[in-house]
Amino acid sequence: MPSSASSWRADQLSLLARQLHARQSSKEFEELIQEAKIEFQEAYRFGDLKQEQIEERQRNLELLDQDYLRQKRLDPTLVVELAKAKAEGYNLWQQARSKAEFRYFSPALQKLITLRKEQAIQLAEQRTCWETLAQPFEPDLTIDRLHQLFAPLREVLPDLIDNVRGWGREINSGWDLDENSQKVLCDRLLDDWGRDLNITCIAKSPHPFSITLGPKDFRLTTRVVSGNPLSCFLATAHEWGHSLYEQGLPIQSHQWFAWPLGQATSMGVHESQSLFWENRIARSRAFSERFWPYFAKEGAPLRSGLDLWHAMNPLRPGWNRVEADELSYGLHILIRTELEIALLEEGLEVEALPTEWNLRYKNLLGINPQDDGEGCLQDVHWSEGQFGYFPSYLLGHLISAQLSDAMEESLKDSIGDDPIETSIKNGNQSKLLEWLRKEVHAHGRKMNAETLVKKVSGKTLSSSPFLTYLKKKLDVLKSTS
Repeated sequence: MPSSASSWRADQLSLLARQLHARQSSKEFEELIQEAKIEFQEAYRFGDLKQEQIEERQRNLELLDQDYLRQKRLDPTLVVELAKAKAEGYNLWQQARSKAEFRYFSPALQKLITLRKEQAIQLAEQRTCWETLAQPFEPDLTIDRLHQLFAPLREVLPDLIDNVRGWGREINSGWDLDENSQKVLCDRLLDDWGRDLNITCIAKSPHPFSITLGPKDFRLTTRVVSGNPLSCFLATAHEWGHSLYEQGLPIQSHQWFAWPLGQATSMGVHESQSLFWENRIARSRAFSERFWPYFAKEGAPLRSGLDLWHAMNPLRPGWNRVEADELSYGLHILIRTELEIALLEEGLEVEALPTEWNLRYKNLLGINPQDDGEGCLQDVHWSEGQFGYFPSYLLGHLISAQLSDAMEESLKDSIGDDPIETSIKNGNQSKLLEWLRKEVHAHGRKMNAETLVKKVSGKTLSSSPFLTYLKKKLDVLKSTS
């Protein structure tokens, strides 16, 4: 779309937002929910339901009520203003990023913050402004709980990064793969991981994503980045993890697809699944040992699985979140989370955002972004008013690590020691997927993320499993450098 068309697009989106809000907050919708409650109560009274059905229908009705009441509390005028501000904000963010100057985007961001604060006031929940805005992404999350989970990472990760500076094998530098070769490798990866072409497809886009459009319509995209021969491959692994989660949710019929329980537990759990397949599987040493001949066949100058493993796991902190390694990624998220809380709740002025951003990057990562394009303009989320989204990325790392530990404990009797690595080595990832399908995917929105983790692992969510995983991996990478 040409940039001058953005105003008209904003008007279109505002109209759609108004119509959708009217539908979701209508008297007719409320009456349908009440009819569903009566139907459930009658079935329960006559003993027509099993215990599992009772629990599922109660939860569905609870979530429908919650979503309806949130829509009912919002002024239609605010809904329209938000839709227009998001469309305009995205356009101005694009312009500002192309010029690498924050001042072009600053007024739009201020407007979005003002509107989101008003949204939180209208929702009138017993939460702070930021917590209220985070609920669609991470139900029941609080700032205090977030600080408990993230504080150890803020303390430990900078030291780990300092400890790895100056060592590592520069396997990625000086070579590339053409687009066709990268496509061949991605196709082999997806086939190896059980792709069903009847219900999935893959295409290219500027930014990789996964989307579900129906019970048997799962799509993902990836991209080829010049000079980065593994970006496409790892992005495909990541997005396929998202898609596998969607494919495992309870959406086998159109009825389930429309009900809350057929939706993801949270964005943190969603990220945990994509990160499991990207980091625990595709970035594992066992995977590299098995897959490196395919890379070599396509022209990659790799002499062993160890070469591929080091190429898959670079340890070079940079300014770009999307291309960040496992070690530094968490700090990118910490910075964004702290800043958006400061903007919404602590009085940080919008004009001060670039300075604060750069200061935190210097303190935590030892990096000075060269301009606003490398700095506070690199992500699209704030241009669409998505405050409260960023923590899900880091929560995904924590959840993935804790679920992986639970998986290893559960499967060691049937597979043996180190069941994840053993399954990868034998090309038997289907056993891992079966476990995820049963323990994680099948629950949908029956519970929030922390309850799910406690149910599966028997332990409260913590940063410890993730930090233990990182330290162990760094030790092995260092010993083989």
